[in-house]
Amino acid sequence: MTDRTATRVAFAATGVANLASIMAAFRRAGALPYLSPDAEDLAGAAFAVVPGVGSFGSAMAALSAAGMDVAIRDRAARGVATMGVCAGMQLFFEGSEESPGARGMAILEGRLGRFPPCVPVPQLGWNRVFASGAASPDGRSLVADGWAYFANSYRLTQAPAGVGASFAVYGESFLAAAERPGLLLCQFHPELSGPWGQGLIERWLGSGRPAKGSAL
Repeated sequence: MTDRTATRVAFAATGVANLASIMAAFRRAGALPYLSPDAEDLAGAAFAVVPGVGSFGSAMAALSAAGMDVAIRDRAARGVATMGVCAGMQLFFEGSEESPGARGMAILEGRLGRFPPCVPVPQLGWNRVFASGAASPDGRSLVADGWAYFANSYRLTQAPAGVGASFAVYGESFLAAAERPGLLLCQFHPELSGPWGQGLIERWLGSGRPAKGSAL
C-alpha cells in the first residue's frame, strides 16, 4: 500500500538516468519518488531531482524539449529544494567540453572540462569527498566528509561564487558537491554511495541527522 503521507519527490526526465537505482534510494528514505509528467508539475513540486548518466548534450536537449529547463531555473531562483546528480549536476552550469555546442542552464557560473590525461577516464568507483567546512550562505551544510561513488569523465576544478563547496581529488582537485539555499548539486551518485550517500539524501529531505559541523 502506498503511504499517502510520504514526501513526494519529482524527477526530471533527462533521458540518460538510471532511475530505478536512485528512486529506490529515495524510497528507502521514506519518500515517494515519481517521474514528473511535465514542466508545470516539476516547477510546483516541493522537492525535485535532476538525475543523469551520460552525455551533457543529450540530457540538456531532453530537458529543453520538455520545457523543464525553464522550470528548474525558476525553482533555483525561488530557492525551492532541488538536487542535481552526476550529469544532472553538470547541467546547472554554463556548458561542458563534452558537448561544445550545447548550452547548460547557466544557473551557476562555470564550464566543465575533461579530466587531465594523467588519469584514466571515466573516473569510475569510490573516491573521498572532503567537505570544505564552508557552509552555504544560509549556514546549512548537508555534505559531510566521506566516501562517494563517482562515474564521470568531466569536472569543474573551481567552485562558483556563493556556494558551499566540497572537493575530491582525481589527478587534480575537482568540485564534488555544491550547496546553496534550496540547491544541492552532487557530482557523485549518492544512491550508490552506501550509508554515507543514503544519509545525505535523508538530510536533504529533512529526515536525517545533520552533517558533522553543520549549523543545523
